[in-house]
Amino acid sequence: MPWPGSSWVPSVPVTLRDDLGASVVVALVALPLCVGVAVASGVPAELGLITGVVGGLVTGWFRGSSLQVSGPAAGLTVLVFEAVRTYGTAALGVLVCAAGLVQLGMGALRLGRWFRAISVAVVQGMLAGIGLVLIAGQLYALADAPAPGGTVAKLAGLVRLAGRAELTAVALGAATVAVMVLWRRAPAAVRAVPGALAGVALATGAAALLDLPVARVEVTGVAAAVSLPGAAGLGVLWSPGAAATVLALALIASAETLFSAAAVDRLHEGPRTDYDRELMAQGVGNTVCGLLGALPMTAVIVRSAANVEAGARTRASRVLHGLWLLVFAVLVPGALAVVPLASLAGVLLYAGWKLLPGRAVRVLWREHRGEAVVLVATAGAIVVTNLFEGVLVGLGLAVAKAAWEASHVHVEAVPEGPGGEVLRVRVAGNVTFLRLPKLLDALEPLPADRPVRLDLSGLRHLDHACLTALDTWQRQRERRAGGPSAG
Repeated sequence: MPWPGSSWVPSVPVTLRDDLGASVVVALVALPLCVGVAVASGVPAELGLITGVVGGLVTGWFRGSSLQVSGPAAGLTVLVFEAVRTYGTAALGVLVCAAGLVQLGMGALRLGRWFRAISVAVVQGMLAGIGLVLIAGQLYALADAPAPGGTVAKLAGLVRLAGRAELTAVALGAATVAVMVLWRRAPAAVRAVPGALAGVALATGAAALLDLPVARVEVTGVAAAVSLPGAAGLGVLWSPGAAATVLALALIASAETLFSAAAVDRLHEGPRTDYDRELMAQGVGNTVCGLLGALPMTAVIVRSAANVEAGARTRASRVLHGLWLLVFAVLVPGALAVVPLASLAGVLLYAGWKLLPGRAVRVLWREHRGEAVVLVATAGAIVVTNLFEGVLVGLGLAVAKAAWEASHVHVEAVPEGPGGEVLRVRVAGNVTFLRLPKLLDALEPLPADRPVRLDLSGLRHLDHACLTALDTWQRQRERRAGGPSAG
């Protein structure tokens, strides 16, 4: 019997109904992305579905972020593709499992909140770099043409790509992108079907009806795609390159997850994210994905936003979305075999384009040019080198920029005493080695024939390099003057 005036009894079916409806929407959004990310990563399409299932049925139960949805993400495609190319598909599970264990350790040490201290410009630059690499690679998949090895080579080969492109595949991929772009202007009832799913479905239908000669997704079956880590895969972890890949997977997946959580929290009025719990939830999910030999997971803003917009109330919606993906993977896996690869390339091209922060760069250039430089440099470094090294470059630039901006020094010489014979030199601010040239440029021209009194009371910070330089300057001045400077 309900309490008088309580809404507890009617709220239960309403909540379940809302979560059930949202779960269907999220599953429809996730389905083409799971398959597309797997194909772009160079692994069987089923592995993307397995990661989506784990993101729902395993990670979805945890209380870190109630409405955030996890699965394979375009942001990790570049790193996974390089790992598969270097170490093989058999080693992927070991790398992902190790990354999950690293995430569990970071969550246990309560390091989740520290990801909020990463410069937004670095994160946006990372996403922009991923978007550029993704676009460069998927243009070749859309054209049904072999791609060169590195991103720079891919970009350089785009001029010659036009002569080698299969026009039928290009038409299917371009049509998929066009549907996704125009779908946002469709009536609300039509938009109940996600644009990516509609684009892939229409391209698949056209390819089947016209019997078009285009490459399609290769299907092996979920059971055949699962690959438990073996002893040979464990040996990969002793490689320094593999250890760097594990660290990069853990850090980038964690950063993308926690930044996504902050964005999702702004979309609803429910419970806020517990960053450490969410980090541990992602760690558990990636450990399970690794044990199954699947792709790594991260929270995905596209699915999470769709979950909120579809009216989800609790974490039941994301758990149910994993169930629908499992049903699809088990009951109708053969449906993937008719999907044109060019259509999935179109989905990922659109996803890569949305990762490019064009508006953010323009705003930053007007208001904070240093941040814009960090963003562009991070993206450029990722394109030229790789994801891990590019992010390290961005972090280094962000730290250097912060140190430069925090190191302000003001030097002022004021006459004092009878007749103004003594110069009081007041030094204020944060004096570090970055400002040492400015400090010495102000002190060295002071007249040698007048007593000088250094006033350091306005200093908030003085590092060892500047302290040593001041001591050296004072001793040299005393030797030239033949006596000590004024105190």
